Amino acid sequence: MTRRLRFNGTGSGTDGCPSVHEDLDTGEIIVHGPPLTDRRDITQLQHLSEGETAIVLPRELLVDFGPKETTRVPLIIDLVEFGRLFTTFKHTAWRLESRRRYASDEGTETYAQFTRGEPVNWDGVDSEWCVKRREQSALGKRFERVRVVDSPPTAGQLYLLDNAKRNSAVGENIRNLSRADAEQLRLPEEDFWIFDSRLVALLNFDDSDNLIDVELITEPAAVNRYAQARDAAWHYAVPYEKFAETTAAPQR
Repeated sequence: MTRRLRFNGTGSGTDGCPSVHEDLDTGEIIVHGPPLTDRRDITQLQHLSEGETAIVLPRELLVDFGPKETTRVPLIIDLVEFGRLFTTFKHTAWRLESRRRYASDEGTETYAQFTRGEPVNWDGVDSEWCVKRREQSALGKRFERVRVVDSPPTAGQLYLLDNAKRNSAVGENIRNLSRADAEQLRLPEEDFWIFDSRLVALLNFDDSDNLIDVELITEPAAVNRYAQARDAAWHYAVPYEKFAETTAAPQR
């Protein structure tokens, strides 16, 4: 069976070698780098078996990108504590939305209007959510999102493409990215917020697409992986207005 490998990081800024990867199923660590070739050095190694290759790694590579715990214990917070993050962050809040539907959207009147084919009334900018977004944006804080869209897009994704009008009106900067491009970039198939480039809030959903809780991630190496995904997604994503011009609705 083919391994599911995640790139953790590299000690090189040019050719990507040496590097550390992690097997997402077994937790095993895979490293690659320049081989140890001097015979006098190799003879000093103990327990080097046939078929094994000794490689040379800078100590910093394992310190920065190796796992810090044998068994990682997630730090889970409830949705109330999650909500507080949107007022306590200092500078930037960035979101990747990778799911095909969100149950919370489908219970709204705006979603009902959208599915009936009616113009959606996005005038509800005085809701508590919108007021708080405007307040934080007025303080100079940035809210940004990249939404991944399938081809053809799902009804939920088209709804959010229309919903971007409201979010933009209260200060958010929203872009879209095709699923094919997201896969090419090897973006995580996860939904997360990253706050101030130091704290990741990983969103956990149940089988019915309801948000149930949030995992906080603060380990620098892990946060760095999400920051790299953010930078790649933001670079290739398209402003929602432009994306909407070329996005066809699915057959109903």
